Amino acid sequence: METTERRVLLVEDERAIADAVAARLRAEGFLVQVVGDGPSAVETARNTHPDVIVLDVMLPGFDGLEVCRRIQAERPVPILMLTARGDETDLLVGLAVGADDYMAKPFSMRELAARVHALLRRADKAAAIRQPKPETPRIRLGDLEINPAERRVLRGGVEAHLTPTEFDLLLHLAERPRTVLPRERLLAEVWGWADASGTRTVDSHIKGLRRKLGADLIRTVHGVGYALEVDR
Repeated sequence: METTERRVLLVEDERAIADAVAARLRAEGFLVQVVGDGPSAVETARNTHPDVIVLDVMLPGFDGLEVCRRIQAERPVPILMLTARGDETDLLVGLAVGADDYMAKPFSMRELAARVHALLRRADKAAAIRQPKPETPRIRLGDLEINPAERRVLRGGVEAHLTPTEFDLLLHLAERPRTVLPRERLLAEVWGWADASGTRTVDSHIKGLRRKLGADLIRTVHGVGYALEVDR
């Protein structure tokens, strides 16, 4: 178990779930603050600057999608969304407004804790990469241009506004153009997960990239994974 004093904001209006999740995260060494509605979540995030947010979709006041949108507009922070819905549209909207990952209820407390740790590791890695490094080369593949130092992406000269996770996933694929990367490998190398239980998360982020950069950019190899289909 990792020792940490990192802050987690847990936004969940079902008391039994909130108590169970908070207890597990505190056992992992996190400092956990719990709120139960949309307006309180936005206000608390603004005042306390949590390191990661665990956010339920269904909330009183306004829902988790609006919470995510408002929080990310003020200060980027890793967000893990919890949902009881099976509607993929809701999940895609959540990722589009800045959520990094999601879990469907009911879920394993062990897996939730592992994903929170993984989100923080990825955030720390991304922060290190964002430090100015003039020697970091840009990646140009056909009409796609990726600037790792500035974390900017252009296709056909038009900038695409990607979430942090979308950028990390695209960069990982672009560093290995035309190479088919299995979903399990992407989960391990981009998300930092040791198991394959979140392959649907990969699929949802790929859909987000296609929506923003074009459906022809990433090829699906059914039953295996994805490859970036842009010429060098």
